[in-house]
Amino acid sequence: MGGEASMDLVVTQDDLGAVGHEAFLLHGELHEKADIVGAGGDRNGEGSTARAARECADRNLTMGGELYTTLSVWDSQVKTVLQMCAHISNHLDYSKKLHANDDAAIAADLRGRDGTAMPVSAISSYVR
Repeated sequence: MGGEASMDLVVTQDDLGAVGHEAFLLHGELHEKADIVGAGGDRNGEGSTARAARECADRNLTMGGELYTTLSVWDSQVKTVLQMCAHISNHLDYSKKLHANDDAAIAADLRGRDGTAMPVSAISSYVR
C-alpha cells in the first residue's frame, strides 16, 4: 500500500447504538414476516405450509415429504438468524454501556487533584 494507513479500530457510541438498533429492527421485521412453522396456524397450531405438506403427503405425493424437509430447514435457518440478530443487538447495547462507563472512569482518572483536566504534557510523561 502506498502511504501509511491507520490500523486502529475506532468505534463511537453512536456507531454501536446504530448497528444494535438495526439488528433489533431486523429481528422484529424478520419475526413478523418470515414464514416460520407456526405462521398461519390453525386451531391446532399447524401452519399453512405444514398443512400443505400434510395434504400432499396424505395424497401420497412425494412433494409432501420434500415440503416438510424444506419447512424444517427454513424454520431452523430463520430461528438462527433471529437468534443472531438478538445476540448482536444485546451485545452492542451492553458494549455501548460498558464503554461509556470505561470512558467516564478514564476521564475521572485523568483529572488533576483540583478536578481540572490533566495536560497532555503530563499524560505523555507516562508513555515511554
